[in-house]
Order: sequence, then C-alpha cells, then structure tokens
Amino acid sequence: MSRLVCGRFELDLSTPRIMAIVNLTDDSFSGDGLRGDVRAALRRAEQALADGADMLDLGAESTRPGSDPVSEAQETERIIAALDALRGLNVPLSVDTCKAAVMRAALDAGADMVNDIAGFTAPGALEAVTASQCGLCVMHMRGEPRTMQADPHYDDVVNEVAGWLAARLEAIEAAGVARERIVLDPGFGFGKNLAHNYSVLRHLHRFAIDGLPLLAGLSRKSMLGAITGKAADDRLIASVVGATLAIERGARIVRVHDVAATREALQIWRACAEAP
Repeated sequence: MSRLVCGRFELDLSTPRIMAIVNLTDDSFSGDGLRGDVRAALRRAEQALADGADMLDLGAESTRPGSDPVSEAQETERIIAALDALRGLNVPLSVDTCKAAVMRAALDAGADMVNDIAGFTAPGALEAVTASQCGLCVMHMRGEPRTMQADPHYDDVVNEVAGWLAARLEAIEAAGVARERIVLDPGFGFGKNLAHNYSVLRHLHRFAIDGLPLLAGLSRKSMLGAITGKAADDRLIASVVGATLAIERGARIVRVHDVAATREALQIWRACAEAP
C-alpha cells in the first residue's frame, strides 16, 4: 500500500519519507529536548523542512527506558502550543502520545497523525482517533517505558511482534478505521534487547502486515551505541546506516533526528534502486 491518509494530507509512500523528530521534552535520551520552548521548536521544524523532511513528529513526554510519565496537563499544553506554532508550515504534523485526552486535544488543534507507542491499547485511545481522518502509527511495545528494558523475553521475537501487530490491525479496523490511515512500527528499543532489535531489523519486511506501510525509528538509539560504542549525540553515521537498512528492508517512513544526512543517504539509495 503506497498511500497514507493523514489528516489534511494524502502521502504518496511509493517513495520513502522522512519524519523529523521535534522533541519538546525535558529529558530526551538523545539530548535534544526543547523543554517546551515553542520558538525553538519552530526553528527546529523549519530547519528540518529545509533539510528535506516530509513530516514532523512532535513529542512532549519522554519514552526513553526508565523514564517517568509527565502530567496530562503539561503534555497537552506543550503539544497544543507547538501545533499552533507549526500548523502553518503546510506539512503533516504527527503527535507522539499514548494518552487519549492528549490525542483528542491535538486533533482538535489540527494534528494530522497520532503516533502511539502503545498501539492504541490505552483506555479511550482508539475511540479518540476513530472518527477523525488522522493517520495512525501503531507501534509495538512490551511493557511500559519505566520497566520495558528489564530483561524482555520472547520465544520468537519476529513472529510475536508480527502477531501482535496483526491483532491490533484487526481490532483497529473493526473499530472503523480505514487501513489507508494506518502505518505499522515494530518498536525498536521498546521492550526488546540488542539481539531482538537486530532480528527485527533483519526481518523488517515481515511486519508489513497485509501490505501496510512500515515506519522505522532507530535514530540515535542504544542498539546503535551498543555496537559502535558511541554516545547518543555521536551516532549520526550509525543512525543514517540504520535508516537506510530499514528502507532497504521495506520501511516507507523513517523517523530521524538528522534529516539532512538521512536525505543524502536516501538519495544514493534511490539512485541505486532506480538504476537499469
């Protein structure tokens, strides 16, 4: 499926797309949290678009391993302020949240997509998005951010994650959401150890349930640092390689911090893919 209905937009995914991270949190694992500074968020968004981003993902609650939740009020306030500032950029705006109340407020404020690390399993989450035309990013996570990396276990990580995504797709479609609105994300780093993450990457195409598009978010994650020995803010090369491998294995959207470098890598990938 090469089309994604996403609020005000319809995205052609026959070409891979770049989703730029605009992080409004105080305690981002990658060190790029803007602490709710809307003017800084606008500058970052404008730079990301100049660098070649196709869409923006706004997050106001850290979901790094071991993180604590923020209040619903603070998350909503920061998201709404950012949406108000960025809505005129004429680009799809995604909101990274798992709280139903934040989803409803964000959609009322003009968000085009909801990116839910919990796969719309929280009470009221699915109901919050069903009646709109927003895109849904349905992500797999085992556990919750505070505890998800405490010895995660699978008998077969690829089959189990794929099965979970298939079940969520069935439930979401049964609630009345058209599949043209849905993108799937296997959830790198969310309740998965190093071996799990690389199995998921190697077999990424397996998660395109019924041909739905895949979103992959590997940017600056610990699975890269564990191999390279680099700190989070020094994982540019590893992140770009990870995004390119994900595209090669079927991802249609990559969620990244470093847009310009990722864009260059995808230009080379595309030239090779289209060569006679």
